This record gives sequence, structure tokens and C-alpha cells, in this order.
Amino acid sequence: MRKNSIRLYILCFALFIFFIGNLRAMTIKIGTVAPLRSPWIKELRKLGIEWGKITKGLVRIKIYAGGIAGSEKDMVRKIRMGILGGAVFTNIGITEINSDSYIFNFPFFLDSDDELDFIMTKVTPLFEKNIEKKGFKVIVWSNAGWIYFFSKKPIFYPKDLKKCKLSFSTGITAMANAWRKSGYRIVPNELKDTMMALQSGMVDSFYLPPIIAASGQYFSLAKNMYQLKIGPVVGGVIISNKIWKHIPDEFKNKMINVAKKMAYNLSIKTKELEKDAIREMKKHGLRINNAPADALEKWRAAANKGLDKLVGKAFSEEIYNLCNQYIKEYRKKTPNEKQNKRNN
Repeated sequence: MRKNSIRLYILCFALFIFFIGNLRAMTIKIGTVAPLRSPWIKELRKLGIEWGKITKGLVRIKIYAGGIAGSEKDMVRKIRMGILGGAVFTNIGITEINSDSYIFNFPFFLDSDDELDFIMTKVTPLFEKNIEKKGFKVIVWSNAGWIYFFSKKPIFYPKDLKKCKLSFSTGITAMANAWRKSGYRIVPNELKDTMMALQSGMVDSFYLPPIIAASGQYFSLAKNMYQLKIGPVVGGVIISNKIWKHIPDEFKNKMINVAKKMAYNLSIKTKELEKDAIREMKKHGLRINNAPADALEKWRAAANKGLDKLVGKAFSEEIYNLCNQYIKEYRKKTPNEKQNKRNN
């Protein structure tokens, strides 16, 4: 009897050691299209160190940068398959999981960082619930800057852009249909092929964040940047819900707080990098075309022509109406500030 008790004790102890060993080996593989030397990667590495400290070595992060884990759609699929533990997503990856997030991509829908923050505070809890139902956990949301038009010839109004051949990312059918219905000539094109398309004359305009326009040197062949913000680059860190559930609850709040600090730091750095990018591009011939006073309403009216191609297809009518309600609420509170914030 005593020997059996000893054997049972040894077995339990061995299982305990095995279990603890496996917990300590928990490595979350995080994919991202962000370049290896970008601020995102630096902050992710810091996040990994901090999570290791918080969890006493339980959680580690291994980063797959520069798109080596595939496109954002590929990474969503790989998280579902268990090949990746999570990813840093932009609008593209997040909307692959939760289509209503596509509302942030609607052109000229939002005006400023403050307005975006207000809307996100209202709707992201709803998004997070939907995302969790699909097997994912949102660790943190982020705003990675804004998108602008770049063109070979100056544009001020929608009628000017309608004369251009606009480079457009492939695979976003609903938005492509919306742009076409609004009267624009769009040319499906991958980002990596944009320079060649500009050189050949296949396209003569595109819309990107200034940081990417500068780093890819695309602006060198389209030296006019339009002042108005088209839309924000909303992103976030998302991991598999299965992995999140295996992390002890005692660590989770601290882990999320550290991630929020990371996102805040990135937001500040992105704004600085955007200013630096514009400054450098201006040194090399970039011209900033200021928007006439009546331009914004004309751009919104043009965008709304394609709205029926998006509502009920790219995002639900419910989320569109809800966001419209919050936007009206925000703009009613800050009528004198919103235009200044848009142009800064």
C-alpha cells in the first residue's frame, strides 16, 4: 500500500513538472506585415519582454515580421489553423474577422484623431464581442495614421480625381465597386507593383499613408499630395482565443495595460514619423495641395454615391447608422474644432 502511495506521489509530481514546463514554454507566434526595423517591431519586442516579466516567464512572443507569415488574410487563416498564435493587423486583417470594422475604411467618413477615438470608444466593445465569438481576442486597438491621395497632377475636387487612373488594392471587391459607382477609374494593383505601374503610366495616382509613400519612394512619381484625410489606418493586436484562455487570469489585466501603453507610444511615434516623412518628401519635390473651403462636402457627396455598394455588403446597415449617430453627437459638441483638427 505504501509503495502504491509513493508511486502515485511520484506520478503526480512528474505530471506537475511536465505541466509547468509546458506552461513556461508558451510562445505566442505573432505575424505582421510591418517591416523588421519599423517602430511596430521595436514595440512588439518590448511587449514580449514585459509580458515575460508579468507572467514570470510563462508567456513569450516570437515575431514574424515583414510579411513572412503571409498577407493579413493568410495570417487570419493561420491563426484559425493554430500555425500562428496572433498577429498585428491593419484594417484589412481585422475586417477579415469582423466585417463591420470596415466602416473605418469608408472615405471621408471621419475627420480627426479625436473623432476617431470617440467613435472607437463607442463601437469597439461591440466589435470585440463579435471577434471573440469567432475565436479571436483583441488585445489592443491602435490608430496608425491617415491615408491621403498622391497624384501626378494636382487634385482639389472629385472631378479632378475622376480624370486620373487610381491604383487600388486587389481583393477588396465591395470598396472597388463603391469607388467605381462614385465615378472613379480604379486600376487593381498590388502595393509591391505600384512603382512599376506609375512608371508605365498604368496608374497616375494612389492613396497611402505618407510613411509608406515615402519609404516606398512612390511619391517620386506622383509629387502632389492632397491635404484632406481620406480615412484612418485602424489596426490592433489580436491573438487566438484558445491561447488567451490558457493564460492565468491574474496576469491578463496587466498584459493588456502594457499593450495599451505600447499602442499609445506607437500612435505618438507614427505622428512624428508622418511629419518627418512629409518633410523629407517636400525636400524632394512633394507639393501639398490645400483643399478649397467647399471641397470636403463635395468629396463626401461623391463617396456617398457608392454607399449602397458598401452598406449591407462590406458592413451592416446597423453599424453604419450607429456610427452616423455617434459622429453627429461628436460634431454637435465640437462644431468649431473639427475642421481645424482635420487639417492638422
